[in-house]
Amino acid sequence: MRILLTNDDGIEAEGLECLERIAAQLSDDVWVCAPQTEQSGKGRGITLTEPLRVNRLGDRRFAVTGTPTDCVVLAVNDLMPDKPDLVLSGVNRGHNVGEDCSYSGTVAGALQGMAFGIRSIALSQSLERFHDAVTAHWETAEAFAPAIISRLLERPWANGVVMNLNFPARPPEAVTEVEVTRQGFRDIGEMHAVKRTDLRGRDYYWMSFRGTKHDHPVGTDLRAMDEGKISVTPLHIDLTHPASVHELKGVLGGAPPKAVAR
Repeated sequence: MRILLTNDDGIEAEGLECLERIAAQLSDDVWVCAPQTEQSGKGRGITLTEPLRVNRLGDRRFAVTGTPTDCVVLAVNDLMPDKPDLVLSGVNRGHNVGEDCSYSGTVAGALQGMAFGIRSIALSQSLERFHDAVTAHWETAEAFAPAIISRLLERPWANGVVMNLNFPARPPEAVTEVEVTRQGFRDIGEMHAVKRTDLRGRDYYWMSFRGTKHDHPVGTDLRAMDEGKISVTPLHIDLTHPASVHELKGVLGGAPPKAVAR
């Protein structure tokens, strides 16, 4: 099995080292193509307005001056001799659950693999608190990911699906359960901008999260992280809301309206 690894924390990230150890338990044909610098929060962004530079760091290891999506596109189309059988993206420092999935570069790397028809998995390691002084329990992802991935690969997947794995902020011995979950959603007010002033008196902003505690619904990826479980969520790129499609067909089907509704 040929495996492609990418991430959004950058080529030098501890999580990528963890992912390499995970992949080594599954195959000896492992390739790495990751961003040169951190690309967290870039989602499915692609670089269109400037050239991409590739730095070859080894026979099967590349750093790209772009996003995780750029990395997967370049690796599959140009840098690898054949298309990989599996794309693993991560291990992200911090979980990717709830609405994180829509702007996560980690999830985006897996989505691009899926777009190429490759089975793809995003992996993230939750933190007790998102701060540089906090050390992630990389040993937890490393302990459980290989067996979970191997079992996922034994099963057929629906078209357009990627698997999103999140490991709780606990040491391996404190993790006793895996749960297949659905994507949850936080309070929309948690994301906000912190206003500050630079030394020249000019205002600037840092995007941040309030980190408010909530009682998340049972069965969601958010609740699984709260309860110290490993979360496995099948994600689909189709953003269509079927019930609304059915309802709107009765209003807007047929010839286009000419009069403004009053």
